[in-house]
Amino acid sequence: MGSLLALASSLLWGTADYLAGNLSKRFKAIAVTAISQIFGLIFGLLVILFFADFIRPNLSMSGYFIPGVIAGIAGFIGLIAFYTGLATGRMGVVSPISSLSVLIPLFFALARGERPTSLELIGISIAITGAFMASGPEIRNGLPIKPLLLAVVAAIGFGTALTFIAIGSETDSLHTMTSMRVASVSICILLAIRYRSLGGIPRREFPLLIFIGVADFLANFLLGVATTKGLVSIAMVLGSLFPIVTILLAYKFLNERLAKVQYLGIAFALGGVLLIAAF
Repeated sequence: MGSLLALASSLLWGTADYLAGNLSKRFKAIAVTAISQIFGLIFGLLVILFFADFIRPNLSMSGYFIPGVIAGIAGFIGLIAFYTGLATGRMGVVSPISSLSVLIPLFFALARGERPTSLELIGISIAITGAFMASGPEIRNGLPIKPLLLAVVAAIGFGTALTFIAIGSETDSLHTMTSMRVASVSICILLAIRYRSLGGIPRREFPLLIFIGVADFLANFLLGVATTKGLVSIAMVLGSLFPIVTILLAYKFLNERLAKVQYLGIAFALGGVLLIAAF
């Protein structure tokens, strides 16, 4: 069950990133991120209001609120660094490095005593390698410093967010995700006040932004639940395959050509998933 939830998380995340990436070609990425995060927060609050029992927050790391806030801030920083890196450098440099964010929660889970079987470890290694290759690593003409540093910041931000999602989900996944949105939306509001702008996105784009915000929220939620249904290490690896979904959607609908290494990476990732699922 945990593996299926993590894979569903990748599907939602990859779809949301594809749609948000397209929208960011016409509007500022930070505006797309901010407004979609607001809709994600509204969705989370409504779900808690109508379908869940409210859990009072506390200031303990063993609760959901503080881990959720840390995850929200780290994830927001990672997302801004990721989009800025893509805007200032080659995707083939930024995307693969960012995809290695999964190593942080993976090492965290192993440090806490998780012990996947030998075959599961082989599957994890193959899946991570496949996700990296599928992102289209490119090192021709050197590695520009600024995009490289931004990609590292994005990887650290995403990896930290994933780690604290797992910690908060030990108490409750839904409240952890909502706390994440409270943190990220608070940052967005401060930025909007500082720059006196909402990004200029017209209301006709709001239905798409609602879908992006809800899909992103559900992706976080499903991954959080997945970490409570099995090994955190395996859930995080399977949840990190979302770039493959984005790549395939771009190939299908935008006619973006894939490099040979990307086809090989997709095959590796699927092979790793099958190996993990089999054992």
